[in-house]
Amino acid sequence: MFRSLSIRNYRIWFFGALVSNIGAWMQATAQNWVVLTELTDNDATAVGITMALQFGPQLLLVPLSGAVADRFDRRKVLFITQSLLMTLACALGLLLVLGTAELWHLYLFALGLGIVNAFDTPSRQAFVSDLVDQSELSNAVALNSASFNSARLVGPAVAGLLIAGVGSGWVFIINSASFVAMLLALSAIRIQPESRAAVGARGVQGNQLVAGFKYVWMRKDLLVIFIIVFLVGAFAMNFPVYSSTMAVEFGRGAGEYGVLSSILAIGSLSGALLVARRPAARMRVVVLAAGGLGAAALISALMPSFWTFAISLVLLGYCTATLLSTANGFVQTTSDPAVRGRVLSLYFAVLMGGTPIGAPVAGAVADRFGPRWALGVAAIAGLLACLVGVLWWFIGRDLRVRVRIGSAPHLVVSHAGRPEGGEPTGTQDETLTAPIDVLRRQPIPVGEVDSVPQNGPLSDGMTGPIPLPQRSEHRPEEPGAPDKKQ
Repeated sequence: MFRSLSIRNYRIWFFGALVSNIGAWMQATAQNWVVLTELTDNDATAVGITMALQFGPQLLLVPLSGAVADRFDRRKVLFITQSLLMTLACALGLLLVLGTAELWHLYLFALGLGIVNAFDTPSRQAFVSDLVDQSELSNAVALNSASFNSARLVGPAVAGLLIAGVGSGWVFIINSASFVAMLLALSAIRIQPESRAAVGARGVQGNQLVAGFKYVWMRKDLLVIFIIVFLVGAFAMNFPVYSSTMAVEFGRGAGEYGVLSSILAIGSLSGALLVARRPAARMRVVVLAAGGLGAAALISALMPSFWTFAISLVLLGYCTATLLSTANGFVQTTSDPAVRGRVLSLYFAVLMGGTPIGAPVAGAVADRFGPRWALGVAAIAGLLACLVGVLWWFIGRDLRVRVRIGSAPHLVVSHAGRPEGGEPTGTQDETLTAPIDVLRRQPIPVGEVDSVPQNGPLSDGMTGPIPLPQRSEHRPEEPGAPDKKQ
């Protein structure tokens, strides 16, 4: 589960990011509470607008941010972005401490935060691949998510106590100090500097800003991942809106609001750690987690009291972290290194860029109909995302479900060309569980790509049948013996 921590550079990065993430969660909690209760009269729409301004730039700046992550030294890029984020947090904190902050200040701060994060996020995610080997990349990505959610356990609860004790402005100032840990970690990491030739090789298609778009378009599995994370990111992950409005709904204050965010993180951390244990990120897990997220949001919407609602957030956090950690790992480990930064930039643009659409909708629904209905929107989004994945399994990959009758009746998922009798005739049952190193035996080139494993140089470019050894005619099957499949 923690094997990537044996690598010195990643270990330094992990703990530096953990401190910085705690500060970031403190700031996020304080930001939404200030907008909801200090600068407005419980206006959930204003919270949604703040989130839209914060995450919108990631969608608009995706061509530039992805190219920066691929073409420049990522550590230098992170030095710049982390310093800017530290400056923004300190400036807003001073305005709040001095009592001169207004709502438009928060809007400008959220916009500036979004612009800087648009460049910071893809570089930070792709930087992990510079710290570990390809074989450990999936584990390192999952541990990154565990660090993020571990900070979520502590940050919101501490923020709630600080808001009640010393005021919201000090939360922003303390967060600005937490960036020092990340800057020190970046200074302590020792990696071989990339030569100009290496940077140029990483950006073979770097002169074309559309290279990342073309790569994703030709990878149908990535397209499905992107659709799922868009639906979830836009309409299901507006947790600041849900938690703050539900806290007000139950007559609670800033401390209890922070507790809700920390309880959500218990499930998120559990999901991220379980993903870290798996040898590879799989599409099946993403699809099932989306369905679980939809069911968990529906359960949360029906909870009758503050504490039952809080407990239900554990399941919601677990499903969300499982989905995002697996999707992130799938994108990183299966993307060509030459365009990995741009693909990650697109991924986070789709994930966060849907917030300008979904967050105001969630806020407006909470204002008009109540926060429970906003959670209902999240439930619909999660179930719809699961349906997209299931349809891709059965339509895009030409699969069907059959019931096999026998001593133990069970469902069998197979390719549509298989005969009803179920005897092997040169095709293979689709288990939907094959690890990535089997599904994708060789790195996918940037030029001509396909998400389905090929079986030799077929003239029409389509996947052919997978030959299986035929059962011997001279060895009769024992009665009740299970089918033998490759």
